[in-house]
Amino acid sequence: MGLFSNIFKKKQPLLPLADLASLKNDIHSHLIPGVDDGAHTMSDSLEMLKVFQESGYKKVITTPHIMSDYYRNTPEIINAGLADLKKEIKSKGIDIEIEAAAEYNVEPDFEEIIKNDNVLTFGGSNKYVLIELSFFSEPKRLNETIWALNNKGYSPVLAHVERYEYWHNDLDKITEMMNRGVKLQLNIGSLTGAYGPGIKKVANWLVDEKIVDLVGTDCHHLKHLDLLQLARKLPKFHELIAQEQLLNSTL
Repeated sequence: MGLFSNIFKKKQPLLPLADLASLKNDIHSHLIPGVDDGAHTMSDSLEMLKVFQESGYKKVITTPHIMSDYYRNTPEIINAGLADLKKEIKSKGIDIEIEAAAEYNVEPDFEEIIKNDNVLTFGGSNKYVLIELSFFSEPKRLNETIWALNNKGYSPVLAHVERYEYWHNDLDKITEMMNRGVKLQLNIGSLTGAYGPGIKKVANWLVDEKIVDLVGTDCHHLKHLDLLQLARKLPKFHELIAQEQLLNSTL
């Protein structure tokens, strides 16, 4: 298991499993089979959804990647995959609700999508839009993209904000995002150290500052749900889900 096995072997002060009833909803995952780097088969999707259900989630808002170089998904492709998945969930008697939005890569093609109002949102009238940045460098037109979203009445949500390591020595960049009206999403697995100690440190800082708006599993496969079970025992996760600013339960 590599990295994951090392995480589980580390000694940390653990608490009883946190009750996920306060969260209710997961807002970041890749569960529609065959459309991106998440679930490969319908069987994979159903197996992961069973774990979501058993963990206490009531709804999953799954968010396939949309990026021009790799995953040229459209609302039509995503909604067709969602419809097939819903049929299977019903036939297998899995008691969980599922919706779909998307995780948009901030790139020139995305600006055209915004311009044409062809954006998948979640959260009803809040019109939340999940966006992600390159992991290598800040996109050149990030601020322009945020402005375009706000101008169209969308509410941008920055996926796994703690993972952009080029901001780790300049956390004012995160504050700047907030000042521009961007909601911040934290990956649960980051609290376990799965993505590295620097990312864990920033994740903990976000919790300490009480500036996480939405928390997500970013689930691509079952090992990410193993991380969820580990995180549920961490004092920092208990602290996070008790914070009043979290929006998961409102969706």
